[in-house]
Amino acid sequence: MPDISTAPDAAHRREYKILVNTREKTVHKDTLTFEEVVYLAFDPVPSGPNILITVSFRHAHQKPADGTLTAGSSIEIKNGTVFTVVATDKS
Repeated sequence: MPDISTAPDAAHRREYKILVNTREKTVHKDTLTFEEVVYLAFDPVPSGPNILITVSFRHAHQKPADGTLTAGSSIEIKNGTVFTVVATDKS
């Protein structure tokens, strides 16, 4: 997965400060995918046949500004966007 939290390679790219599971993260993209948010939340990312990952968000730069992000989808962020990422075992 590409490193989404490194310094920008072009001076015109914006820097966004977001919260992922109460930890501040800096990213240089205005849109994040479900997979990128999970990557920011967990190192390593939990895996297995019974693992279910849920991503909720608030204060996004889109309508609705609050909700749930699903696998394969993306979200427009802004400074202060908050993500809560939870991994559960379905067993």
